[in-house]
Amino acid sequence: MVYVTRKLHFNAAHRLHNPAKTEEWNQVTFGDCNHHNWHGHNYELYVTVAGMPNPETGYVIDLGKLKSLVEEKIIKKCDHRNLNIDVDFLSNVIPSTENLVIAFYNELEQEVNALCKPFARLYSVKLFETERNSAEYCPVK
Repeated sequence: MVYVTRKLHFNAAHRLHNPAKTEEWNQVTFGDCNHHNWHGHNYELYVTVAGMPNPETGYVIDLGKLKSLVEEKIIKKCDHRNLNIDVDFLSNVIPSTENLVIAFYNELEQEVNALCKPFARLYSVKLFETERNSAEYCPVK
């Protein structure tokens, strides 16, 4: 199995807040990440495709096409946006790093898999919120 990863970057604001809970609960649970006026991050996004190289191209996936797809489906929608209110596919999602990687994976899976079928598939999405904090979604299939 060969794993190919493309790294991309975007900047966005968010607020961790559960509207089903009290203001006190949210403040205790999320601390500074619950600030009413939002806060921002310089995110680093890693999209990994796994499979065997296509014998006609030698590629697991054309990284230029992967970059264009991720830019269209994720970066253009999230960059310099408020993840709580500006991104359609994040509606009603608490934009924790954990929830973001799941949402990003779901946004990308069908089209990434179509780009590299039948030799490979989307393997994982990893997101660094800071250089020390990240989450990775790699569903078992």
